[in-house]
Amino acid sequence: MQELTGKAAIVTGASRGIGAATARELVKHGVAVVLAARSATAIEAIADDILQAGGAARAVTCDVSRYADVVAAVELCQAEFGSLDILINNAGLIDPIVHLADSDPEQWDHVVDVNYKGVYHGLRAAIPVMQAQGAGVIVNISSGAATSPMEGWSHYCSTKAAVLSLTQCADKEYRDAGIRVIGLSPGTVATDMQVVIKASGINPVSQLDPSVHIPSEWPARAIAWLCTDAARPFDGGDFSLKTQEGRRLAGLID
Repeated sequence: MQELTGKAAIVTGASRGIGAATARELVKHGVAVVLAARSATAIEAIADDILQAGGAARAVTCDVSRYADVVAAVELCQAEFGSLDILINNAGLIDPIVHLADSDPEQWDHVVDVNYKGVYHGLRAAIPVMQAQGAGVIVNISSGAATSPMEGWSHYCSTKAAVLSLTQCADKEYRDAGIRVIGLSPGTVATDMQVVIKASGINPVSQLDPSVHIPSEWPARAIAWLCTDAARPFDGGDFSLKTQEGRRLAGLID
């Protein structure tokens, strides 16, 4: 992980769960981090913790559904840390879980704005900066739902499928420019999202015992590994933590 030292990253959805864990994990490897999320109080508290521990971090209020907010986060990263080497497109929603005919169009649209357009906004804002630098890594948080339709998850499954396609398109267009784009499919993770899923009582995932969910620190560690050259063979696709081999490669198990 020494190759990450001195780099600068933006993590969206950094106020909790995978995003917060990823920010802390990257800092362990010498990365300066911009924590971006709508919850200003939460990200400022995390940034303060990182600073007090000797790391480099800044917090910026950011709604990824607004392109201008994402551009502002990119500009802050450049101004504070001199570059943008890593972007983690993590922000995402699954609530409300409901059958299509019962869904509220405005709420359904909002999930699309965050889960799908938010990733596009990140790509659009970061790629020109990384092109100018001649290098960069973008990790899009994906899901097995991208290829496995689930009852009640029409918004989540379809947006994650769209994100997978964006990952593939961006890799095809910018690999030769030195920009790596890769997805991570972490499996079920013990975050607030699983609380929402459990409460819905819809589809088999809601019936899983909480003990089977992996801790958010696992995908965080995998994301840090995906940002290294060792993960280059997986560029342009979704790397899965649902397999023993994937977990071994990411250094999560022996």
